[in-house]
Amino acid sequence: MSFESLGLMAELLRAVAAEGYTQPTPIQTQAIPQVLAGRDILAGAQTGTGKTAAFTLPILQLLSGRPGRSHKPRVLVLTPTRELAAQVEESVRTYGRHLPLRSVVIFGGVGMQPQVDRLRRGVDLVVATPGRLLDHVGQRTLDLSCIEILVLDEADRMLDMGFIHDIRRVLKLLPRVRQNLLFSATYTDEIRRLADGLLHNPVLIEVARRSIAAETVSQVVHPVHKQHKRELLAHLIQQGGWSRVLVFTRTKHGANRLADQLERDGIRAAAIHGNKSQGARTRALEDFKRGAVCALVATDIAARGLDIDHLPHVVNFELPNVPEDYVHRIGRTGRAGAEGTAVSLVCAEEREFLAGIQRLLRREILVQPVSGFVPRPVADLPPEGNPSVPAERRPAAATRHPRPAPSAPRPVGVRRPRSGAPGAGRRADGTAPNRRAR
Repeated sequence: MSFESLGLMAELLRAVAAEGYTQPTPIQTQAIPQVLAGRDILAGAQTGTGKTAAFTLPILQLLSGRPGRSHKPRVLVLTPTRELAAQVEESVRTYGRHLPLRSVVIFGGVGMQPQVDRLRRGVDLVVATPGRLLDHVGQRTLDLSCIEILVLDEADRMLDMGFIHDIRRVLKLLPRVRQNLLFSATYTDEIRRLADGLLHNPVLIEVARRSIAAETVSQVVHPVHKQHKRELLAHLIQQGGWSRVLVFTRTKHGANRLADQLERDGIRAAAIHGNKSQGARTRALEDFKRGAVCALVATDIAARGLDIDHLPHVVNFELPNVPEDYVHRIGRTGRAGAEGTAVSLVCAEEREFLAGIQRLLRREILVQPVSGFVPRPVADLPPEGNPSVPAERRPAAATRHPRPAPSAPRPVGVRRPRSGAPGAGRRADGTAPNRRAR
């Protein structure tokens, strides 16, 4: 199968060839002819399968064959994150370089006026996040009454992020007759309900099984105590000679802290998350792509949809508590047939999360302890204030404990609390003190 056989016009074939692509991926092979035929589509494909080109290429061809009668946009692509919106619009410009079509990307975190100016000059295609799109509609700087094609990209993530109400508001602003394309990495019941109310007699395309990790990604778990994760991560990067690694944390604060700690370890690092300005996020991503940053530490929301070529390693510094998010995370590597490695640093408190992920994958992930960081029982952990030495590198704890000093004599007339009575052997906050196992 070739791109020529899919019915694409010469201008698009030239742009595809210039990017070095010779054969379409499975999602492109199935989706492009259906989009060109005007069909609604419900497509399930993992990230890295080429789904962006699967809809941008045929949409550009459809637009070029239907000259616009006004300056109003004719295609709307909704995405969950700023980064994904920017990447989709970049793909539109890349593949449409030989066509007289105009596009704009709209998202928050940056000034509205440049976007307003671009819209006033007239555009054919808008790529947007839901919130900023509705801001423009509310200020009457954007008219969606001429939309012919609607694309919901990463629809499952948009629902996870709470955009369902914004999506419904947008749908009410669109013409009733239009072509609808819905792309999702997973098929949840909520996605199917959305599709039932949105799509008309859709073609179902599924090139990846439900919530299954890419076959090209090798997965491994390194057990480690929670307070030694950062040391183990630095050890893996330095000893393995890793030049580029995407690291996931659960929280924005955790991403900032880890990036700072890695910098102190001599590893070039940057954090990317929702609290960062759009300029800072863009700079961090560009520095990572060009090799100025070795470790990009990200939260799930910021990293969803990131398209990074030749990313060999993804690290789950903290496991997600939603198993499907694990699949999305490790999908950043092993893209478009390339091989990649997904490493998870798992402490005792995350065992249930790991079990949930393995149930979803229907397989066990290889557990591979790293010498020098093998965790010992919790009783052997150092005090919280002194976590600097891994358990394997500390001297063994004494096996005998000194006898406790004789207790002071009890004042006459004061009863000793009975075992189990309120306050007996407890701290001021009512919690029982830790007792060393004998």
